[in-house]
Amino acid sequence: MKVMGLRARVSAAFAVGALLLSACVSLVSYESTRNTLLAEREGTAVRATYYDAAVVGAGITGTDPDVLEVLRSLDTGSDRYVLLYLDGRWHSRSADLAAGTAVPTALREMTARGEAGAQRIRRDGRAALIVGVPLSGSAVFYEIISLRELQRTLQTLALVLTAVAIMVAAAGAALGWYVTRHALRPLTAVAGAARGIAGGDLTTRLDPHTEPDLAALSVAFNDMADQLARRVERDRRFAADVSHELRSPLQTLEAAASVIHKRRDELDERGAAAITLLTAEVARFQQLVNDLLELSRRDQPVLRESVDLAELARRVCRSRDLPGDLVEVVPGTPPAWPVDRRRVEQALGNLIDNAVRYGGGPVAVRVGAGFLEVDDAGPGVGVADRAGIFDRFVRGPASHARGDGDGTGLGLAIVAEHAAAHGGNATVGERPGGGARFRIDLPGPRT
Repeated sequence: MKVMGLRARVSAAFAVGALLLSACVSLVSYESTRNTLLAEREGTAVRATYYDAAVVGAGITGTDPDVLEVLRSLDTGSDRYVLLYLDGRWHSRSADLAAGTAVPTALREMTARGEAGAQRIRRDGRAALIVGVPLSGSAVFYEIISLRELQRTLQTLALVLTAVAIMVAAAGAALGWYVTRHALRPLTAVAGAARGIAGGDLTTRLDPHTEPDLAALSVAFNDMADQLARRVERDRRFAADVSHELRSPLQTLEAAASVIHKRRDELDERGAAAITLLTAEVARFQQLVNDLLELSRRDQPVLRESVDLAELARRVCRSRDLPGDLVEVVPGTPPAWPVDRRRVEQALGNLIDNAVRYGGGPVAVRVGAGFLEVDDAGPGVGVADRAGIFDRFVRGPASHARGDGDGTGLGLAIVAEHAAAHGGNATVGERPGGGARFRIDLPGPRT
């Protein structure tokens, strides 16, 4: 199950909190407004009913009152309906209402006791208010007031409050996203600095004054980076010093072995085999020392110059007795590219040597704008092995095989170092049709 990120969780919490808060406020506001409007509407209806009841009460006095005329004289409009219960009969201005069902029993009983009252009812499926006022004798005046407009107002209010709650929730989510973005900015800076150090930039540091609350973390991070830089520098100097000190005795040993190797025909079979093996191991040891010295010079600046990469690739191939037509130039490639000639020549040579030694030989050397690729005919490199194949002392398809073969295990590490010195990287993938494809990215200088 995928876990939500911290920023998403905080934003969701802000949104939920804002939604709950706005929902509670909206509910309270709605109920308060509804009760207030209903109370005002009922008060207005009761006052109007009492006024109309007074008019009707005065109009029905006498021996033979015209009840219909009296009721029609009332100015009730379209939202009020009047009823009069007189001498055991119901009277209204029209015959469209069944009095027995219009007036609730409880209200009739109340008015029969001489008490005025009001009750909310449903008339034709709509909300209404009925008010009963007892008159002289057994007469009772009822007035039904429609609450349709009030209901519409309340529905509009509910929609508005719902929209406000949704907008507040969205604003809460946006606020949470904004707050976490700024709150996590120092941690983002720490992550970026860590990536920089992991990428080889040991000069990356954090400013403790940028975020006072994380000053202790920034100081600790910078101290760790300083110690790491000093450790790397000590290791580099150690490798350089050891390699430099080994060169002189190795050169003497190589010269002596070369003299003996030239006279191996004078030795017996076992002696000749021993001197041949000794010469090969001395040469391999010499190459290992040279590679270590090359790695120890990683801090030297890149000396860029305009280089014809295609011609450089052909020269590297010919120096290894490979045909120059192995080189393929990608269409659109500029005739020259700003690189450090020595570094690129060594990196490309190491890739070709790696293809010869482990990959069944190179089948293509591709030159493009800011990149070089070497395809081989070997078994390829497994996905699990690709991440570590550019580590030091790793040779062949088996990423962690050590001590076998005739390589030093530093060739691809040097390729990666030279690519990183140019601001690029070295990668390996699968060649279409089988085999491995090694690639060096060489970005141009930053302007």
